[in-house]
Amino acid sequence: MQTPCLATRRLALFAALAAAACPLGAAAQTFPDRPIRLVIPYAAGGSTDNMARVLQEPLQKALGQSVIVDNKAGAGGALAAREVIRSKPDGYTLFFVNNGNLAVVPFVQKDANYDGQKDFTSVALVSSAPLVAVIPAALPVTDLKGFIEYAKKNPVSYASAGVGSFGQLATELLASKAGVKMTHIPYKGQGPTTTAVIAGEVQLLVTTPSAAMNEFIAQKRLKLLAVTSPEPSPLEPGTPTVGSVFPGYAAESWFAIVGPAGMPADIVAKLNDAITKAVQLPEVQKSFASFGVVPKTATAKRVADMTADEVARWSAVIRDNNIRAD
Repeated sequence: MQTPCLATRRLALFAALAAAACPLGAAAQTFPDRPIRLVIPYAAGGSTDNMARVLQEPLQKALGQSVIVDNKAGAGGALAAREVIRSKPDGYTLFFVNNGNLAVVPFVQKDANYDGQKDFTSVALVSSAPLVAVIPAALPVTDLKGFIEYAKKNPVSYASAGVGSFGQLATELLASKAGVKMTHIPYKGQGPTTTAVIAGEVQLLVTTPSAAMNEFIAQKRLKLLAVTSPEPSPLEPGTPTVGSVFPGYAAESWFAIVGPAGMPADIVAKLNDAITKAVQLPEVQKSFASFGVVPKTATAKRVADMTADEVARWSAVIRDNNIRAD
């Protein structure tokens, strides 16, 4: 027979355990009960900002709370990253990132001061976008294999939007797979790189596609050789992948939503469900296509795995080519 004292102790223990477990469960059940801040690491008007604003209304409807888009540009996204890292991991501060924010900036920027894997909780995938490989119209080749043969016999330079840019890394990975050497010519932004390749100042540009670039291709002022995504892109139908010539090659921009490290799994699941359903809406997919991105969804675990793959791939390219931003 248990004594009153023992029964009291057991009741106290059960009460303590219940109290310890309750806050997390209650928070997940009532989440969100106030506005959510979605931090964008770039200025308003760019593709990341545009996607966030398209998702804003459907997310508000799904979650029953305001979603505030907060643009925090600076330091290649590192400024926003550090602010998110310092936030509570309660789901009320989220970060709209691309794979470069997670897998490139921490390695090329000496003062980035964050880890793209350890400092964030993966939440949901939003979209992806291939890069395109284009050359001057006057270059006497018609496909990627022919370009590589040309590069093995002639001096070749390539343009990028700057040291440490995703275009530079994607091109260096291509050069490594192809076994060729190319001289890097950094420019300040995508506009000057397009002008340079049209003029023949450089022989190759690997970059994100744009409406203007597609027009130059249609006008036969540029030749489109390949897309860098693992699979053929619906944005560039009929264009071969780099991987079809050099198996294993992949260089694709993708966009995701993450939060500070340590977010509760049930809150992550609730956010992933809301974001996934928003991305799948026909009106959202139509808007994304107009931005030049392919809507995509994935589990939080899959996003974490993708981040790990990107870190392994691009940290090696950065290290092997001694790439450091000023």
